[in-house]
Amino acid sequence: MKRTFALLLTCIAMAAFGQDDQESPNTREFEAVVVNAQTDLPLESVHVINLNQVVGTITNSKGEFSISAAVNDTLYFSYLGFKSQKIRVTNDMFRFRDTRISLTELAYALEEVIVQPYQLTGFLEIDVKNLPINTAYQYSISGLSKSYEAGSKSPSAVTKVLGAILNPADLLRNLFGKKPQQMRKLRQMKEDDRIRDLLAAKFDRETLTELLQLEKVDIEDILSNCNYSKSFITTANDLQILDAISSCYEEFKVLNRQK
Repeated sequence: MKRTFALLLTCIAMAAFGQDDQESPNTREFEAVVVNAQTDLPLESVHVINLNQVVGTITNSKGEFSISAAVNDTLYFSYLGFKSQKIRVTNDMFRFRDTRISLTELAYALEEVIVQPYQLTGFLEIDVKNLPINTAYQYSISGLSKSYEAGSKSPSAVTKVLGAILNPADLLRNLFGKKPQQMRKLRQMKEDDRIRDLLAAKFDRETLTELLQLEKVDIEDILSNCNYSKSFITTANDLQILDAISSCYEEFKVLNRQK
């Protein structure tokens, strides 16, 4: 009787395992070519990111790339000077293996540029006095390895920092709670070298909004409530922004569990 029961449990486990395999995404290597829509010439070093699986790659000198993907995954293409594009992977793309992705060049309208906004003279002692002073101060909190930018020199700055860290539920739960699944992908994004290389070269938050499925204003709200200064939020590259959000989220989870 015991042997029969054990055999039955084994069969049930095997059936469940087989069912899980059938329900899991059929991930394969997806291959295609990226070209210039105007000239039809291949584009080299285009960044390709699978937004669903959070993996990235770049095209070779022939515009070719290969990336892990499943049907219905969304691929995101980014290249300097070209309009970013998203495509949905279909069965036909795997079947015919001749997919060509066309990217369109961006047209930039050049505006008047002020070369010397601070009226520099060339004399160091004089120019130092004319340059604006960054008033974003950082504060270290005992027990945490990271310092925080308060954004001002006001007496309430430290209080704001402490309030944000010690009461994360009040300030950050709604922001992080909007996309919990995307927040869990932060570590995957940081571990993929292709994605990190792309983000390190960008300042427009466009790729971040696609990866995190957040609006740009949401990203700014998260950083502001984590007490990063306005100067950091506006001047940091996308990789620095990703690292800042990731650090804030990890500390938010730790402190939130302690409440």
